Parts: sequence; structure tokens; C-alpha cells
Amino acid sequence: MKIAVIGGGAAGFFASISAAEQGNEVHLFEKTSKVLGKVKISGGGRCNVTNETFNPVQLSKNYPRGERFLKKAFGKFNATHTLEWFKERGVEIKAEADGRMFPVTNESQTIIDCLMEQANINKVKVHYNSEVSKIIPQENSIELIINNEVIVFDKVIVTIGGQPKKESFSWLEKLGHKIESPVPSLFTFKINHKPLSKLMGLSVDNAKVRVVGEKKLQEEGPLLITHWGLSGPAILRTSAWGARLLSDRNYQFDILVSWYNKMSDQELREFVQEKKIELKKKQIKNKNPFELPQRLWDYLLERIEIPETKLWLDLSKKELNKLVEVLLSDNYSVHGTTKFKEEFVTCGGVSLSDIDVKTMESKKCSHLHFAGEVMDIDGITGGFNFQAAWTTGFISGNSMKS
Repeated sequence: MKIAVIGGGAAGFFASISAAEQGNEVHLFEKTSKVLGKVKISGGGRCNVTNETFNPVQLSKNYPRGERFLKKAFGKFNATHTLEWFKERGVEIKAEADGRMFPVTNESQTIIDCLMEQANINKVKVHYNSEVSKIIPQENSIELIINNEVIVFDKVIVTIGGQPKKESFSWLEKLGHKIESPVPSLFTFKINHKPLSKLMGLSVDNAKVRVVGEKKLQEEGPLLITHWGLSGPAILRTSAWGARLLSDRNYQFDILVSWYNKMSDQELREFVQEKKIELKKKQIKNKNPFELPQRLWDYLLERIEIPETKLWLDLSKKELNKLVEVLLSDNYSVHGTTKFKEEFVTCGGVSLSDIDVKTMESKKCSHLHFAGEVMDIDGITGGFNFQAAWTTGFISGNSMKS
């Protein structure tokens, strides 16, 4: 069969290679002059290929949108299969302590070279600067208008990735697909608080972030202070799970940060009382029993107006309460977002109710399939978005049988 794949990202290449391995003639159309751009810059240029979550059910729980759909899809192709696929093609993948997985070379180019080589071996024809403007379904084929030229294909796989505006999906909407409005996911929180921004570059290994008024919207993990506010995995995961809700609030909301996410309120109060006795004649500024970076400790003491020269022994009940509160639930107002470097993804796209999970084929338009972020699927940070791309790309490409 003659197959067209629209979009030269991770899902597009995986779908193309999988379809070509079935013995098909595959044409990959990329509207720009470059392919695999996100692969190149992801994970700080190392490419976070997947995550060390090998149980398909557990793996699916890392997707704010698409969990049920992917639970079925991961039965066919999951993180274990991803490792095997790359290993069989000469690429070893290693796991890091936090579960993220990278090529042993620590170079995203290794993944790009592998995908390009496999496309080449399987005779995938890659067409650059080729924009598809229209899909015209026929009874047993699909016509594409590419750079104003009409070309006929037996089947088409759409892998254009996430799009910032709903209008970008209008050509798919015209075919009867329901489009979930795209909004940002995996973004950082903008906080206009100068004393905090002076701590830019400082991180806390295990913090907790909670959106005020949303009990379920809270995440734990590393937290990074930037010159515009807060970032790091705890923030990014909160933004992913709250993508629609926070968009509805126009990104104006309050968060509570627990800088010392090791004890409950009561346990911390008792701990501070013990330290008050133990460290009695030591200055609070010089004796920080919470393993927090010194600059952060200085900032928190200043924030709750405890003088630098104050001794632990002289800590009043009111000051003790303030200290516990700032350590466990430090309040900040968020006013907007910033994109998180290369990991920026969108929530939204073609509704999963319009897609057959067994083949990734459209239920609205025969011979048309999807893969990757063009669908209403997005994962939290940690290699999950690439895994969804490999899985849906493999299933759609593999279903290209006559």
C-alpha cells in the first residue's frame, strides 16, 4: 500500500518505520525543513526516551488526559517494548534514579540517528517543506493536497503533534472529528515576588505544592526557584494535572508550598520545640535543623520577620507558629505561566472517543489514522510523552496491512 504520514516528529517517524516494516511504500511529509526537533532538545539534549514504569496499568496513571485509552494501548506496546525496539537496533537505554530513561550515550542525536537510519533502511521517503492543507476522503483511498498538488494514498497517519490553537485542527474538524480545545500543559508558575526571585537557581529536593481551594491538586518532588517564579517536577506535574482548571482560572490562583515535606504539622511543632531546647543558645540564622539551603533559610526567616540574631531559646510561641506555617504552607500568588523549555506540551486535540485504540484509526473517516500528541493525550514530565508517541506510532503503523 501507499501510505502518507503527516508530521516529522517522534510519533511520525515511529509510525513511518512501523508501516514500512509491513512492506508498504511510505511517504513522510514535514512542513518545515527539519525533523525530530523535539527529540533533539528534550531532556536537556539527552532525550528522555521513556520511563522505568514497566507495568502498563501503572504507566497509564501518568497521563492526565488519555489514561484509559493508553491502558489498552500499552498492552500492545509499552516501555519494555520501547527498550527492546531500540536495543534490537543498536541503542542501549539506561535508567536514572528518578525513573527517567536516556540513551547510554547521553546524546539525543543517538535516538535521531537510529530513527533516521531505520527510516532509510525501510525506504521511507521523507519530504521536507511539504505542507498538507487538505484531506479528501474517497471510498477506498484518501487524497491529500500537498503544496497545492493532489496525491492519492491508500491510508494516511496524522502525526502533527500538539497545536496551540484550535484553528490548527480545523481541517480535521471538517472531517467530523471532535476537537478538545488545546491549552498549555507542563508549564511553570509566574510569581511576582522579588525577594523569591533573588534565589533563582536554588532547588529543594522534596517539596510539596498545593493549589489553594483544590485539595486533589497537589504534587511532591523537586522544586526549582527561577527568576520568574517556580518550576521543577513538583510544579510541572501540578500544571499538567490542573491544565484545564488553571486555564479556566486564567492562570490567577494561589499555591501553598511545603519547603520541608517530611513531617506533619504536629510532628514539626514537636520537632521545633525539641530544637528550641537543644540549640537554645545558638542563633536561629546559624543553626538550621531542616537541611534547607542556607539562602532559602535566610529568606524564610526574613519573610516571617524573625531577626537574624535571635536565639532558639528566645523563640516566642507566635514566632514558632509562623516558622511552622512558612515551612509547611508558604503562600504565593501565581499570575500567569511561562513555557517550560523544550518539555512544553499541550492538553487537547482530536477527541479519543473518535479513535479506535486497536488501530488508531479514525471512527469518522476510514483509512485515516492518528499517532502522538495530535490526539487528546498528554503525560506528566519524565519520558511519558515520548512513550505515548512510540506506542501510538507503533500501533498505527503496524495496522497498515492490506
